Amino acid sequence: MSKIVPSLWFADNNCQDAIDFYTQVFPNSAIKSITHYPDSGLSPHFEGMAGKVINAEFTLNGQEFIGLDGGPYFRFSEAISFTITCKDQEEIDYYWDKLSAVPESEQCGWVKDAFGLSWQIIPSNLGQLQKTPAQIQALMGMKKIIIQDLIDAAD
Repeated sequence: MSKIVPSLWFADNNCQDAIDFYTQVFPNSAIKSITHYPDSGLSPHFEGMAGKVINAEFTLNGQEFIGLDGGPYFRFSEAISFTITCKDQEEIDYYWDKLSAVPESEQCGWVKDAFGLSWQIIPSNLGQLQKTPAQIQALMGMKKIIIQDLIDAAD
């Protein structure tokens, strides 16, 4: 196990749906284990959680994660996101099409998925594609990053 493993608290009790979806989207992914809240003996704080996910261990493209249905107390925000570095435009397009579910949240390669989690979908050579003020300006006007548009902006 990695020394740092992100833990995702799903506020809408959709942990199982989320990890089923993510493991289909990302290569080299698997659900390692899932434990559910018991049907009885829960404290009042956890009432209504029977059968929901209390702990899930899974990997996405080799990165280990933990997930749980935590109830509505805390929600994801853009303050935390996961970055997907892509080798080419085709890969950017693939992840964008799979993950973008909130169009009003899209900007500069950022998307929010159907579960409220934010992702940055960027080319692996982004540093080289934003060397000039014109490239940076072009990037700031994009939703999905278009590599060729950043190359063209350098000229």
